[in-house]
Amino acid sequence: MTLESYLDFQSVVKEHHSSKEERRAFGIQHADLKTRPLEQILSWFDAHKKSVKKPLVGKIITSALYKISLILGLVAFFLGLFSGIGLLSYSGKEPVNVLYFMAMVIILPLLSMLLSLIAMLRVKHSSEVLVHLSPAFWMEQILSVLLKKRGKKVQEMVIDPLLANWVVIKRSQLLALLFSFGLLLALVATVVTKDIAFSWSTTLHIDAKTFYDFLYAVALPWRDLFSSGVPSLELIEQSHYFRLGNSLDKTMIQHPALLGEWWKFLALATIFYALFLRLLLFMTAFLGLRVALKQAILSLEEAKILLEEMNEPIITSHAIEPEAGLSTAEGKYEKTVLTLVPSYDAVYGWYISQEQLLLLCESVGVRASHCIEAGALMPLAKEGEIQDKSKVEVLCFVRAWEPPTMEIVDFLTELSCRADKVIVVPVGTLENQYRATPKELDVWDRKLTVLNHDKIWLKR
Repeated sequence: MTLESYLDFQSVVKEHHSSKEERRAFGIQHADLKTRPLEQILSWFDAHKKSVKKPLVGKIITSALYKISLILGLVAFFLGLFSGIGLLSYSGKEPVNVLYFMAMVIILPLLSMLLSLIAMLRVKHSSEVLVHLSPAFWMEQILSVLLKKRGKKVQEMVIDPLLANWVVIKRSQLLALLFSFGLLLALVATVVTKDIAFSWSTTLHIDAKTFYDFLYAVALPWRDLFSSGVPSLELIEQSHYFRLGNSLDKTMIQHPALLGEWWKFLALATIFYALFLRLLLFMTAFLGLRVALKQAILSLEEAKILLEEMNEPIITSHAIEPEAGLSTAEGKYEKTVLTLVPSYDAVYGWYISQEQLLLLCESVGVRASHCIEAGALMPLAKEGEIQDKSKVEVLCFVRAWEPPTMEIVDFLTELSCRADKVIVVPVGTLENQYRATPKELDVWDRKLTVLNHDKIWLKR
């Protein structure tokens, strides 16, 4: 389930004008999906999306979203890259303060992730402030204005507020990931190409031991696996920098190689706090978006109507009988059936489509292994091949309001040669709940009396 399919479904369900009978027939054909409404909807969508004029609205909108996400992603990546280069710029006179870089790869990511978690918890509020603070939100607002020029179909698209919030949250995490990746790339590239001296400097009264304890706690996720990624107390003591007349302490000058060891800690901190934790949050947003997509499509009014029409019988199962209150002439045809059995090997329909046959079977409460449309225009070879599969008892639905012609009589005769029993079921229109009128039944009664075939029976 994707955002594109969610949008395309709205377009297809509005433009594909299928009848209730067609939708109910589809529901019968996919009865195994009745307890899985989302799969049933998507199955219907896959079967009918080809009938809608291309391009679909979902393709237009998601294509535009992809382009703007690509632009935002490139901006975030290069912003992170140049920010890292700026933070790690080294003139050779003054060492690089690791606290600035730590703030960018530890403090800032943790703070933004905390705000993102709060936004996820409050995502059901359409006016959530934390969601609207995201640059992705405002860029998508600009996109929505631009898309209005693409036509009426795009303007009529409805996006659930919950779904829209999850889209913004997910894209925000992606932008933050790209920004952090730019920082990491800047660190690696700078360390590889330059000889950098790192230090730490602050006006707060923090001694080396206190700072070491803090960094040791920060390095908890990797200190057992990469002990070299934890700054030693000696390194912290030697790299403590005091700005006094723009001159370096002699002790720092005597240990130039030691001052460069900070990069391991900074790299691992970036990987864990800025990338790994953000990736977990991105996956959470991805799952949240999937759940929101399911809820959004099921909450659409069109989806509710579609599910209702696919799963609720148009006519309650009943035996097709003459209309109440009308008298009928006493039938002369002796081979009549008053009650149908629950299952038949095959059901035929004379110029009746398979979808209509499914509805007819449901209306009379029977099941069949095969529902086959028959007619004089069918190729003889194909018709004969189908009839060869008939066994024991078969039903043959015919339109009661149409008088029996020689073509259908020939078909019934041919069919009776391949089946032990053929039951002719005259049916009326849907408006009449498929009930044949007494006069229509009498016409078929007289015709079959004249035919007088041992294997052909009439359902009254």
